Amino acid sequence: MKISLDRIDKHILRLMQSNGRISNLELADQVGLSPTPCSRRVKRLEDSGIINRHVTLLNPEALGLSLTAIIGISMDRHTPDRFESFEKAIAHMPEIIECNIVTGQAADFLVKVVVKDMRHYEKFLLGHLTRLKGVTGVHSSFVLRQLISKTELPVD
Repeated sequence: MKISLDRIDKHILRLMQSNGRISNLELADQVGLSPTPCSRRVKRLEDSGIINRHVTLLNPEALGLSLTAIIGISMDRHTPDRFESFEKAIAHMPEIIECNIVTGQAADFLVKVVVKDMRHYEKFLLGHLTRLKGVTGVHSSFVLRQLISKTELPVD
C-alpha cells in the first residue's frame, strides 16, 4: 500500500531510525504531536510496510565476530529453480547477514558473511557454501576496516 508522507511522517521515520527504542511519548514530543495521534501515525507507517520491522543492532566485535567477508558466488545455471534452491539453502546459515542477486559482475550473488576468524570462515566456506548445488565459483574479499555502517535510509 502506497501512502504519501508529510513532514511529520518523515520526521517520525528519521527519529525512529536513529533510535528504535524511542518511546511514543518522547517521539510525540519531538515531532510536536500528542501521544495518540503520534501512535496512530506509527501504526499507519507499520501497516503500509514503510516500517518493516524493529530490531536491535549488535556489535560484532563485542561478540567475537572479527572477520567480515564479501563473497561473489557464481551459479552453473541461471534458472528460477536453481536460484530458489540456493536462496532456501542460505536462509538457514546464520553467518550470512546479507545476500543480493547482482548484475554487471562475474558473480550472480553477493553475500556478506560475519564469522569469528579465518578458521571459522574456511569451515563455513568449504563445509557449507561450496557444497550447495549449483555453486560453481566463489570469490572472497575481506573487509580490512569498515568506514561507514548505517542502517538509516535517507528520508527526504
